[in-house]
Amino acid sequence: MATIYAGASTALLKARLPITSSSRPQLHHHNAFFLPRPSISLSESRKFAPLPIRASSSEDTSSSIQVEEVFSDLKEKWDGLENKSTVLIYGGGAIVAVWLSSIVVGAINSVPLLPKIMELVGLGYTGWFVYRYLLFKSSRKELASDIEDLKKKIAGSE
Repeated sequence: MATIYAGASTALLKARLPITSSSRPQLHHHNAFFLPRPSISLSESRKFAPLPIRASSSEDTSSSIQVEEVFSDLKEKWDGLENKSTVLIYGGGAIVAVWLSSIVVGAINSVPLLPKIMELVGLGYTGWFVYRYLLFKSSRKELASDIEDLKKKIAGSE
């Protein structure tokens, strides 16, 4: 049986086609047996040439100006805060909450059937939400008004 495989591999080596330098595959030292790719002519390779892209300096300066504006706005808002310690506590709490939720999701994901059940629950809820709020025009209007009410409650402008 081993002689059949050895004979087949030597036949493959003898039947190799010549390879041009442009189509030569990258070989590692452990890849002794390979079949070469057919060479592509220059006219065929130009058919799929990428479009030329030209960079302009005006976009680069505008993006750096936008970044500077964002940082200056953040600095102004930070300086305008009265309770900086409260903001730091809420920010730290948010980071801890995200970290704990990732641990919980990882634990749920390691239970064998639970991830698939959770996917089914998510798909079911998505289907219900689409049917309840997005399918009909009147229900879309109801959803929009509910969102506006929630925005007013959060902003405190009731």
